[in-house]
Amino acid sequence: MKRFVLIAAVAIVGFAASPASAQQVTVQGAGGYGDAGCGLGSMLFGSQPGLIQVLASTTNGTFYSQTFGITSGTSNCGASGAIVQAEDFVKGNRPAIAKDISRGQGETISSLAELGGCKNTSAVGKSLQKNYDRIFPTSTTSDQLVGEAVVDVLRSDRSLSCNKLING
Repeated sequence: MKRFVLIAAVAIVGFAASPASAQQVTVQGAGGYGDAGCGLGSMLFGSQPGLIQVLASTTNGTFYSQTFGITSGTSNCGASGAIVQAEDFVKGNRPAIAKDISRGQGETISSLAELGGCKNTSAVGKSLQKNYDRIFPTSTTSDQLVGEAVVDVLRSDRSLSCNKLING
């Protein structure tokens, strides 16, 4: 069994080290990672094209660094954890958030303010209410776009002092 694992490891490293085809297309994220995405693998192997991305992906999966990195905004994964948390919160609570934003107050706005490190929950509610049409341009706007719009409103209004979002 140990011999098989050793042979497999040598084969993978051998293939990964082989030169990539000149025609190969590599997807590179904004964080400088290749096909395998962000995580420990991207930090070790970067955006090198070819089979090395298989090793990067395996590293990400083995150490759960991609999941952790996306949630926390580390490991070459871009957006801060607070931004991801706020967007996920909006996606998971859309009906309640729509109602609270239309009123300019409510439990979901308080929770969003806390997630974003905002100083004044009342001001957050007023700002979101003022931007309701920007956040919900149509009834069919995707949860992803609604989440991004909420975070964008909270980040762009500096008077709200949403430090976890501004510094993320």
